Amino acid sequence: MLKGLHHIAIICSDYEKSKRFYTEVLGLRIIREVYRLERRSYKLDLALNEYYVIELFSFPDPPQRVSGPEAAGLRHLAFAVDNLEKAIAHLQTYNVTPEPVRTDPYTGRRFTFFTDPDGLPLELYEA
Repeated sequence: MLKGLHHIAIICSDYEKSKRFYTEVLGLRIIREVYRLERRSYKLDLALNEYYVIELFSFPDPPQRVSGPEAAGLRHLAFAVDNLEKAIAHLQTYNVTPEPVRTDPYTGRRFTFFTDPDGLPLELYEA
């Protein structure tokens, strides 16, 4: 029935700040940017390695949502990286401070968490 994951939708509180984070810090490529006047909202379609992955939305005064890797609901978004230290060093050049590196006890793979400008938990997973 399911073919694959199509995209992940994220609502941000500060569009320009989040746009910079996802494009400059994380390096996602802009596919299309649309301003929807009737909603007073931007919709930014982003790609990773030529695959459409994230819809970034802005809405006037969105309500806050409880977040954190251990909160009920969507736990986090994980991005695969080849070299965890290099990815962490890149984030740190943008003043993004990841949590201490952990090791998955079942796979032996290393990972770390960090947050986007709205506190959405994100993960780097060494694949």
